[in-house]
Parts: sequence; structure tokens; C-alpha cells
Amino acid sequence: MGSRKSPSAASVADYIAGLASPLREEVETLRGAILASADGIGEEIKWNAPSFYAGEHFATMRLNGKVPLQLILHLGVKKSAIARDSIEDPEGLLQWLGPDRACISFPSPGFVAARVASVQHIVRQWVQHVPARGAG
Repeated sequence: MGSRKSPSAASVADYIAGLASPLREEVETLRGAILASADGIGEEIKWNAPSFYAGEHFATMRLNGKVPLQLILHLGVKKSAIARDSIEDPEGLLQWLGPDRACISFPSPGFVAARVASVQHIVRQWVQHVPARGAG
């Protein structure tokens, strides 16, 4: 039981190691920021990308879109919604995709590092809305 974290973390590290520079460094910076945002955040490869969970999955990187790196924030598998005004976003990083999903885009190298504090602030708030695994 409790062995979920180490193989998952290894596979995320392996996945990131296979990325080309400078995307690899950006993904690594974003990964570190998310994991350090709050206690209890885990990671694994899901949907063919690094994905993060605290109970349910709540954030997945998108690495193959028009923007080189995006973080899709969501609320797990159950249909739910989050009030847009319940997430402080002073820098306007969130692009809302629906009632339960938002996206942060990182269009150029260095964008992640310059916004680590803002990303962590958003993630800390977002995980408060994520249902516990098996809840409901």
C-alpha cells in the first residue's frame, strides 16, 4: 500500500528527462512549484503528461498545444464547479475553460520561474476545492 508515490515520481522524472531543452527546464520548475504549493500533493503520468493530485487529480500539464507549456487545472472526475471569484489571481494568469476548469499558459522560457509565487498561490487555493478521493 503506500508505494504509489515512488514509482509515480520516478516515472514523472523519467518523462521530464526525455523532454528537449528549454521545455524540460520549464516543466521541472513548474513541477517543483506545484509539489511545494501544499502538503499532500502527489504526481504521476496520466493523460500522457505529468499530472498532480490531492485526493482527486487537479492539475495536468499540456505540452503539445500551440503554447509550449500549459497547466490545466480541473476538479477530478465528478461534475462540479468552482466560483471564479473564489480564486485570487492578481496577475490574471487563469484562463477559464469552463465551470470546473482553467488554464495557465507559459508561452516562453523563464515565464514559469518569474511566476512561481503566483502559480503556487493559485494552486494552494485550487486544491481547497478538490474533492477527497472517494468523496461524494
